[in-house]
Amino acid sequence: MLLIDIALIVGGLVLLVAGGEALVRSASTLAKRVGIPPLVIGLVVVSAATSAPEFAVTFDAVLRGEPDLALGNVVGSNIFNILLILGLTALVMPLVIKKQLVRIDIPVMVGLSILLIVVSLDGTISALDGALLLAVLLAHTVMSVIIGRREVRAEAAGASTTPLTEQGRPLPLWLAGLLLIGGIGLLVLGAQLLVDGAVSIATGLGVSSLVIGLTVVAAGTSLPELATSLIAARRGERDMAVGNIVGSNIFNIGMVLGLPALIFGGGIPVPAAAIALDLPLMLATAVALIPIAFTGFVIARWEGALFIVLYVAYTIYLVLASTQHGALQGFTEVMLWFVLPLVAVTLIAVTAFEVGILRERRALQRNDRLTPRSDT
Repeated sequence: MLLIDIALIVGGLVLLVAGGEALVRSASTLAKRVGIPPLVIGLVVVSAATSAPEFAVTFDAVLRGEPDLALGNVVGSNIFNILLILGLTALVMPLVIKKQLVRIDIPVMVGLSILLIVVSLDGTISALDGALLLAVLLAHTVMSVIIGRREVRAEAAGASTTPLTEQGRPLPLWLAGLLLIGGIGLLVLGAQLLVDGAVSIATGLGVSSLVIGLTVVAAGTSLPELATSLIAARRGERDMAVGNIVGSNIFNIGMVLGLPALIFGGGIPVPAAAIALDLPLMLATAVALIPIAFTGFVIARWEGALFIVLYVAYTIYLVLASTQHGALQGFTEVMLWFVLPLVAVTLIAVTAFEVGILRERRALQRNDRLTPRSDT
């Protein structure tokens, strides 16, 4: 059985890479043809497609009566998306953050995370709670498309550029559509194969459903986002790489949790352990993205490395806690009294430095406007 599980994992990875490549190429072509910026394509089309594995796993888990796995999948995926995927992608290439992400999309992601915690405090995500989460997602989607089309029209009116069809020779529209459908299919199938193999191995080791959902299943269902973001960054579509992650986190809360809670009358039970630790950590990772995105509107390589270290530490903690390992207490004390304070001080110092630079730039620009120019 172990060899079969390993074969499933390897096969799933191959399909994920192929699906990610097809999805990015088709999404780039659609962005150019339809006149929507790559950022909006990443926030809406690609993020919805790459959230399909999370939705399939969560829906199936609710049907099978495993709510811990369903919730752990979403919470773990959102943490994985920000800390590991953005971290790895930033190591490949520093990620440029559009102002729309900082001003609108990241705050929406943080707001949805807070809303999820609030509706979970009674121990259940009810049908009404699911409808509320889904409504926020739909409102954000409509707003993203409207803003994106408006920006494209403004850019087209303000500059005369070579037509997009001549710049990158995009694929024919029919082929882009086929690639989009095929890429989604490969991503869903690849994620399913990988999750099946990983869950089988983890279950054999005696790990709980919540921990499996937070780690193995979350990582497996987030691999489409990983493949898509890495390939998008390598192809120079950095807007799509970041928009994919932020949009996927919004879709995970709004659709992946909201829709099943709305469909199933009993809602989705929320374990006390998730309310006490995992949901607040998900919110913390979303909030941590704000100062990093604000610092020059770039996620630098060192910031990506910091995210990866934090995710590794979180995973180690989950494993130690689930197995009641003797090193748990020492590891927890090191994280609480050394690592996390050091990270907080670093983020505060870097943010303060970048804010000072921004203020100096604005002051210089203000002085330039006020200083009279003498004709020569």
